[in-house]
Amino acid sequence: MKFIILTLFPESFDFLKSYGVIGKAIQNNLIELEVVNIRDYSKNKHKKVDDEIYGGGAGMLMTCQPIYDCLQDVNKNKSKVIFMSPQGKVLTQKKCIELSQEKEIVLLCGHYEGVDSRIINHYCDEEISIGDYVMTGGELASMVLIDCVSRMIDDVLGNNESYMTDSHYNLLLQEDSYTRPRIFNGYEVPDVLLSGNHKDIENWREKSRIENTKRKRKDIYKKYLEEKNQGGS
Repeated sequence: MKFIILTLFPESFDFLKSYGVIGKAIQNNLIELEVVNIRDYSKNKHKKVDDEIYGGGAGMLMTCQPIYDCLQDVNKNKSKVIFMSPQGKVLTQKKCIELSQEKEIVLLCGHYEGVDSRIINHYCDEEISIGDYVMTGGELASMVLIDCVSRMIDDVLGNNESYMTDSHYNLLLQEDSYTRPRIFNGYEVPDVLLSGNHKDIENWREKSRIENTKRKRKDIYKKYLEEKNQGGS
């Protein structure tokens, strides 16, 4: 899979090239990053990419021309264009699975007070947020999306079943997990996990997933009960 990132700060993405699993996936050609500097497309002699907001308002807005020309140049395959925005739908595991089926994704990173709405409304396919809060730019949000989506791509994790036990993959949160030592500060690993009985272990894990969801995310637990009741009716 290829990610084409349009940004004013291309050096921000150098981190991903050496970062853990994602860095290895890039080195092994499982994913590809093409980072493009929007400023290179500015026709302004000073390479200016922002201007004052019509109607007044604080800050500056990224202008249409550099972004449009950049999109026209790099998006040869007419791939999905995503604008990372606090106004978008919040990124979920389900959405990451969906996006992992794409061959190429273009990510537009805004900055300053954002991007001229004509670009968003007419040249972007989708707006995605990583949460209901505002950041200073779209670079970190793009990195989050790249990380989450890349994990869903075959062979990136080494074991494709690994992400299937993650929280949110099948709605519920992940079960409690333990490693050595068996006893730590008086807290013991549940005996069933040391029993060797795979059926009992899986039953315990399913119960733990349900309990964790109920305790930590009542909104998800409510949805789980609704889906369970619908399936039983």
